[in-house]
This record gives sequence, C-alpha cells and structure tokens, in this order.
Amino acid sequence: MRFLATALLLTTALAQADDRPLRFSVVDSWAMPLAQIENGELTGGIMFELFSETARQLGRTPDFHIVPRARIEQALLNHSVDVRCYVSRTWVEHEFNDYRWTAPLMVQRDLLVTRDAPADTLESLSSQSVGTVLGYHYPRLQPLLDSHWLARDDARNQELVLKKLRIGRYQYAISSEFALNWFNRELPEAERLQTASVIEETPLSCMVLNSPDVRTDDVLAALAKMKASGKIEQILDHYR
Repeated sequence: MRFLATALLLTTALAQADDRPLRFSVVDSWAMPLAQIENGELTGGIMFELFSETARQLGRTPDFHIVPRARIEQALLNHSVDVRCYVSRTWVEHEFNDYRWTAPLMVQRDLLVTRDAPADTLESLSSQSVGTVLGYHYPRLQPLLDSHWLARDDARNQELVLKKLRIGRYQYAISSEFALNWFNRELPEAERLQTASVIEETPLSCMVLNSPDVRTDDVLAALAKMKASGKIEQILDHYR
C-alpha cells in the first residue's frame, strides 16, 4: 500500500512538471541580437529562439522572467527561475549547488571597438574612458580600472554603448562580436565601427534548477541535443 501511495505521488509530480511552464531568466539589459524586449516582454532575438526551441522539444510552455541584472543571482537563490543561459562560471559569485550546468553551448568574443582611432590592446590605451555595459564584469579590463589606467563609461545595454561610441562620446568601447555585427549591419561600410583587438573569448553555458518539477535531466538532454545537432549554431546564424 505504501508503495502504491509513493508511486501515485511520483506520477502526480511528473504530471505537474509537464503542465508547469519552464521559467527562463531574461536580463533586462539584454539588447539585440541577444534579445528583443518590448513592453517588458521577450519577443525576439537569439535567446527567444533558444528558449522557445528548448521548451518546444520538451513539450513545455516557456515562461520568460525579465530580471534586472543586479537581481539575477538572487532570483537563482530564490529558485524563481528554472533555466539561466548565456552565462559563464567565471561570472557568478555563488556556487549555486541547486543548479546543474550544461557543457558550453556557444562562445562570446569580447572586442575592443573603435570608430577610427588606432589601437592594438587595452594596455596600449592610457587615461581613456572606455564604453562598457552597466553591471557587466570585464576580467581583462578590471586591473586597468583598479590602477586608474582606464575608466568605465557605462550605458544600460550594449546597443547604447555602441551608439555613444558612434557619436564620439569616447574613442573606444567593449562589445560582443554578436552585438557589433548586428549594429553594423545597416550602416554604410565607411561608417561601421571597427574591431581594434579581441579582448577575450568566453564559453557560455546554461544553469538548470535541479528539481523534480523541472525535469532537470530532460532539460539538460534537450540542450545537449540542440548543440550536437547544430540547432544552436543555426539560431546564431540568423543574427550574424
């Protein structure tokens, strides 16, 4: 009798997991091509396609939680999101033992970008303000900030950083390759922002809440399958 009761509870839990939407975190400062956020809703971009396809493969409904960057780790600690993607282990401050990591799914290349001023590396600059995204951590940049060799000039998202560079608010900015290519796509060739150097390349993964109602193994397997099949690369190609 006890076995039957346990089996019934397990069956009920699994059925509820199938019914419950899968909650994906969306950082409110993301911009295209990473994410299109309109009226507080995720409506397009790389992460919209990645999340939607993951949920589709699992037969689940995606639920996009828009979270301020400064509160994303608190959302994980509170278990208010099931899946966080586009994240590196080097970017998080806590262990998050209640979450399991995927293998790297994509790579972010951070670039030193300029309009026309020559530069090879961050270290070749001096007494400059560099365009950066508010709340982003740049490991290569931090020692130069700490020594006051360089100073940050923050904007709310990557698109605004590049817009400020284009109108001359500063001579250099840091941008992901995805964002730079998207920003340049409709500009005349003579007006496009240029890559001065590659600052770093960071493998990016997803974190999945280790909980029965999430069906963690299924989520991890779906993401691994999308990576192995080339589906993630196909999504990225839509925005290159």
